Amino acid sequence: KQWYQRRVAITAGITNNLSVMGSSYDHAITVFSPDGHLFQVEYAQEAVKKGSTAVGLRGDSIVVLGVEKRSVPKLQDERTVRKIHKLDDHVCMAFAGLTADARILVNMARVECQSYRLTVEDPVSMSYIARHIASVKQHFTQRPGLRPFGLSTLIVGFDYDGSAHLFQTDPSGTYHEWKANAIGRSGKTVREFLEKHYTDEIAASDEACIKLTVRALLEVVQSGGKNIELAVMRKGQALEILDTKTVEKLVEETEKERDAEAEAKKKAAGKS
Repeated sequence: KQWYQRRVAITAGITNNLSVMGSSYDHAITVFSPDGHLFQVEYAQEAVKKGSTAVGLRGDSIVVLGVEKRSVPKLQDERTVRKIHKLDDHVCMAFAGLTADARILVNMARVECQSYRLTVEDPVSMSYIARHIASVKQHFTQRPGLRPFGLSTLIVGFDYDGSAHLFQTDPSGTYHEWKANAIGRSGKTVREFLEKHYTDEIAASDEACIKLTVRALLEVVQSGGKNIELAVMRKGQALEILDTKTVEKLVEETEKERDAEAEAKKKAAGKS
């Protein structure tokens, strides 16, 4: 009987050790779980989903970034809370996730843009800077003692040949080019909206690109233009951050157009 009790105790101890080992796969960034996951990277992606929504859109001769502005304390200077950052004269970036991590990544990207300009004597290409930012993120997923960057980025701008580009990077270090995309809170919902409404006709019109970005943000932002920040860059022109009055006017126009479309659909449904 004592031998049996000792065997049961040993078996229970082994089981407990295995359960502890199973729960410890998320303690180190360099350790894969048995089913192939890097949990710290997945946790970083969860941090992105809790961040403010950011939308990027690429037209034929324009790129647009729109972000959801969170409310700030009454006595805080809102100029110190920025989700859109200029990396070079022809490149800018928006992010969703941890602001402190974004500050470090933005500074690293700006240094790389200037280093490229000094070395090659040409402005940095969009694919190069997107790949560089993704490589920095990937480096932080493969070294012990580090943790992943808790943010995703949307990088927009123009190459020297005048072509517009939009790249997205995530905490794992992967990057892809898009025509339109969204990250952050409710990013999937906004992305599905963009998939339904983005067309070549819209891409050909600068005004339509801006309004589609506003309309996509309004899918998740309920308080109108006060909580929306827009940045526009046209071919051969500098980055322009639209002021609050301009944004509110765009929001009003967009809401009127949306209501008119809904009314037209109701009438069409009633006739059928």
